[in-house]
Amino acid sequence: MNIEFFQTLENLKQPLMAGLYIHVPFCARKCAYCDFYSVPLAGGPAGDYLQALDRECALLPPGFAPETMFLGGGTPTVLAADDLARLFDLLARRVDLGHVTEWTCEANPGTLDAEKIRALRRAGVNRLSLGVQSFDDRILEFLGRIHTARQAAESFRLLRAEGFENLSLDLIFAVPGAPDGALERDLAQALELGPEHLSVYGLTFEGGTPLARRRDAGEVREVDEEEQLRQYRLVRQSLTSAGFRHYEISNYARPGRECRHNLLYWGPGEYLGLGPAAHSHWAGRRWGNVRNLEAWAAALEQGRAPREFEEALEPEARARETLVFSLRRLDGVERAGFQAETGFDYHALRGEEIAWLVRLGMLEETDDRLRLTEKGLVVSDAVFAELV
Repeated sequence: MNIEFFQTLENLKQPLMAGLYIHVPFCARKCAYCDFYSVPLAGGPAGDYLQALDRECALLPPGFAPETMFLGGGTPTVLAADDLARLFDLLARRVDLGHVTEWTCEANPGTLDAEKIRALRRAGVNRLSLGVQSFDDRILEFLGRIHTARQAAESFRLLRAEGFENLSLDLIFAVPGAPDGALERDLAQALELGPEHLSVYGLTFEGGTPLARRRDAGEVREVDEEEQLRQYRLVRQSLTSAGFRHYEISNYARPGRECRHNLLYWGPGEYLGLGPAAHSHWAGRRWGNVRNLEAWAAALEQGRAPREFEEALEPEARARETLVFSLRRLDGVERAGFQAETGFDYHALRGEEIAWLVRLGMLEETDDRLRLTEKGLVVSDAVFAELV
């Protein structure tokens, strides 16, 4: 095995809070809008994937004990129940799970049954993120989802019946051609089910996806910015009125039910990622695995690090990045805490840009905190581009 790869991990002290992300790169079918790395699960690649994942798990730092874990994809629950059990067995052998307080698994309606749900429960998964996207079958068909609105509700109720007490739903708004009132009905249906968390995203047209190709061919048009803003405000008003805390640009939670793993990405936490296309951020270094299942597995079999890139961030660049990611949180960035964490005052880093964005009404600042305004929330990518 590559000695330098060992040293990168083994000689680094684990931070106080650490996360582990595992990318399961399989889907029943690729959705029209999705740019995440995944391949169809057809036939038998799951066994090879699990064997390679076991090899990569063996490279984790000795005694690695994450506080949060996240199984993402792809669709982890597209795996057969016995393959899920094998996945959980190898994690139990390779990872110290004794400190895990939150273990999330992504799931899609149409891929869940009682046997799989019980396997998740036995393994210690205590949070499910269910990719509903909409409760309107016409919208689901447009997005290329494999499930129906009825299956979405049935999957949620099945998870509840099997004892899951921390459930999140994903919804998408700003869908071209959506029927009038569809978003209002989606929000009402979601609230009726009663999840602890909701992630609500505006539809994006990622380059290279079938949806982007349809747009480029003139078959569909993106929802205009004014309507996107109206829908974003509708989401925010509906969910906050129902008692959800808007804690990140696209995320809402009952008090105390924020996704702790994702807060690592939006704050000072550090994490390791396993699987093809998984990313890691650890002790000032960042790297990403190759976005190809076969190349990732072959590298591990040959004793090579399966990385597509690796970089060490200079302190100032890391501080700017921390500023941007921290501003995704609705409570913003606390000035003294930011300086203690990064060694930089954010005005020393981007004082002119901050002042300009405050004048534009995109940021608001008190003596000790910087945060996005409601106006800044809806154009956050443009705000962040000025601060990186």
